[in-house]
Amino acid sequence: MEFLYVVNWAFVFYVSEWAIRLVMLFYVPQRRNPGAARTWLLFIFVMPWIGLLIYAILGRAHLTRRRMELHEKVSTFIKTIGKDFFTPHSTNPHFPEELVQAIQLAKNLGDFPIVEGNQFELLPSYHGSIDRLVADIAASRHHVHLLYYLVGDDNTGNRVANALIQAVKRGVHCRVLIDSLGSKRARRRLVPKMRAGGIEVLELLPVRFFHPNSWRMDLRNHRKLAVIDAQIGYVGSQNLVDANFKEGITFEELVLRVTGPVVLELQAVFLADRYFEREAVLSDPGLFPAPERTGTMSGQLLPSGPGYPQANTLRLIVALVHGARQRVVITTPYFIPDEALLLAMETAVMRGVEVHLVLSAKADQILVGLAQRSFYGGLLRAGVHIHLYKKRFLHAKHLSIDDSIVLIGSSNMDIRSFTLNAEISMIVYDKQIAAELRAIQERYFAKAERLNLEKWQKRWFLAKLLQNTARLVDSLL
Repeated sequence: MEFLYVVNWAFVFYVSEWAIRLVMLFYVPQRRNPGAARTWLLFIFVMPWIGLLIYAILGRAHLTRRRMELHEKVSTFIKTIGKDFFTPHSTNPHFPEELVQAIQLAKNLGDFPIVEGNQFELLPSYHGSIDRLVADIAASRHHVHLLYYLVGDDNTGNRVANALIQAVKRGVHCRVLIDSLGSKRARRRLVPKMRAGGIEVLELLPVRFFHPNSWRMDLRNHRKLAVIDAQIGYVGSQNLVDANFKEGITFEELVLRVTGPVVLELQAVFLADRYFEREAVLSDPGLFPAPERTGTMSGQLLPSGPGYPQANTLRLIVALVHGARQRVVITTPYFIPDEALLLAMETAVMRGVEVHLVLSAKADQILVGLAQRSFYGGLLRAGVHIHLYKKRFLHAKHLSIDDSIVLIGSSNMDIRSFTLNAEISMIVYDKQIAAELRAIQERYFAKAERLNLEKWQKRWFLAKLLQNTARLVDSLL
């Protein structure tokens, strides 16, 4: 009798597993790229019940109806203020015909136009960029807005916090947005310290189980930006944390300091993210003063994230690579591309374009590093130049096209950044900045190992096995 009981339950379990497989075979590919669908289906077919549970938690970058309604309101708000603040400074830079469609795409993907009259400055020094930010906070008169994925309770985090506290004493309104998980270590002491000093600190996307305002753990706000008095802005890859906050690793970054009308686009993104958390609009006219022209450079902000279903950053990068005619340089700490980006890079090489990929020789995440390396062989065979930077962990994230267009921001070149994280990128249409970035890229090349296909193919069999296995779950990383 007991034997029959066990057999019956084994049969039910067997049938349930196949039911899960068949149902998910129909459901998973809907509104999902082939690579991600393949990864999830493989996981579910191997472990149906576990795969179903994890898919239910992490499978779709689903936003609640309320969140989508808020996003629509924010989009309307940006377009409305844009008529007064952005449109008068909007421009259409002249570029070769091959890049015109990509530039038009950038306009259509985001809510922001290309605006002129700006000045951009590249800050490649880790400590130098923090010094400039602290100095600008010290000189602030009206407000300071910071939005960072990671704020550390260390020397750097406390240095910025102290500058903000002193600014509050001068009557400056200081507001800080941090990612709830990314800055979890700062929540114990640094956040209470800032709040006690009169700084408004809001945690974005908090994870609270069984709470109506809770968010999935893998949907994060990964942006890094600052706005001071609506006149100075910062955007890039650097968090407010010590360069050696991870044991055994020293980070190297690239930050863009911005002045001019495009700073108000950064302001709009900050206020939008604050609105998502507070659902309250700041009506202070000092947040959007009349823009002042500070230079001759043109720029445009491109936000991306789950609220933008078009995968903004990915589509733009693919379009720019397809439009390139001379040179493409991609710098990123994490490279787990989808098929569209891989095809664009390989096709560019076949068209005679010089394509470079700059990565760190040392990985700070084991599984991601393994999956990333699985792409090297195919790229090398296609003719892509791969440079493994050795001096530090290169956390910078930027792209240059034909020494005329530059993309700098917080987005990695991986599926997570393209579809799950809230990211921010500044597009700079200026040959001077492109030339300055090229000098930085050449420094990367000089301090990197240039991968050789023949040598790469001789790596250990176990390494190949681990890398190819990790690649099977590339859409989950």
